[in-house]
Amino acid sequence: MSRTRRTAVGGVSPTPDSERLLAPDLARGVMLLLIALAHSRMLHAGGNLLARPAGGGPVDVAVQWLLTSVVDGRAAPLFGLLFGYGLVQMTRRQTGPGGDPANARRLIRRRGAWLVVFGIAHVVLLYSGDIIGSYGVFALLFAGVVTWSGRRLWTVFVVTLVFGVASATALQQFAADAPLAVGATLLDSAVLRTSALVVLPLAGVSVAPAVLIGVWAGRMRLLEQPDRYRRLLTRVVLVGFPVAVLGAQPVALQAVGVWAPDSVVAGVLAEATFAATGIAGGLAFTAAIALVADRLGRRRGPVTNALVACGRRSMTFYIAQSPVWFVATEPALLDLGGRLGAAAAAAVAVATWMATVVVAAALDRGGRRGPAEALLRRLTYGAGRAAPRPATA
Repeated sequence: MSRTRRTAVGGVSPTPDSERLLAPDLARGVMLLLIALAHSRMLHAGGNLLARPAGGGPVDVAVQWLLTSVVDGRAAPLFGLLFGYGLVQMTRRQTGPGGDPANARRLIRRRGAWLVVFGIAHVVLLYSGDIIGSYGVFALLFAGVVTWSGRRLWTVFVVTLVFGVASATALQQFAADAPLAVGATLLDSAVLRTSALVVLPLAGVSVAPAVLIGVWAGRMRLLEQPDRYRRLLTRVVLVGFPVAVLGAQPVALQAVGVWAPDSVVAGVLAEATFAATGIAGGLAFTAAIALVADRLGRRRGPVTNALVACGRRSMTFYIAQSPVWFVATEPALLDLGGRLGAAAAAAVAVATWMATVVVAAALDRGGRRGPAEALLRRLTYGAGRAAPRPATA
């Protein structure tokens, strides 16, 4: 019989691996591939995460269209959804038997504060496009989100969605032609990356819509009971993917040189539509993976187990991708920023992700957590229960 364990900071221990759900970890493993593909843009002609350059051979054009239609602006919402779902699970664990409701918000804020620290370190040392800090800011600002009323949840969703679409559109309009944040020396590059931290508070609000959808899904237990919600999940897949892909077409067609806006207004509308429909893609990815996980059940092969192992260590292997982009783009190192076609850049991304999956599987076989996850748990819950295991009576 399971028994609740207490932590050094007074809360309930984090979820042991044996009790983790398949769908979220599988989704995180797939998500890391999507994130790697999105980040591969730094190696394209144009050398900017916001650039959408046309050109290249037929394969480059096809890859560019596919990534813009399915990955760009669609992978990040998946991350947000899973983060929101995790907040619900964390709160539920703290307020269940043996838990103290007062600890839930405190632990979420504590975790959020450390995520901000992780994110800042990630930016300064390796990569200016960090998203860890953004979710830390969200946790600090909205620690009580799980207990909000439905009306409040959806009101904040609408307000932050409008803000997020507006800020993403403005960023694309004004920063797409900016050079990649690298300097002549490694120190110069670090200074440029550090300057990106000024937008971190706004980024915490921009990620809110996807996180709030994840909170709603967590309340419904969509990933815990996919058999109960199979019809809803199927509808989300059948509607979400077409909405996301069609909403991306004005931008995707620009990316492959087929269409160009004839006015500033047309360009702004294209970017706004692209940003607004991205969350539909994140929802569809989540629902599709939940359905796959439900069908798999306990019939997990080596590929599924490796993806799940990577998903359980998603922060470690999200950060582990950054040295690849760092080495590849720094002028003092390989200096490949903006030099590769879309297909070659995507190949680098896939190879990077596959390497992390292999390492994750090896860690899993050895019963070892990801270093980032182990450190975050220790900092959040205290040293006494850094890596708890279920107790039996």
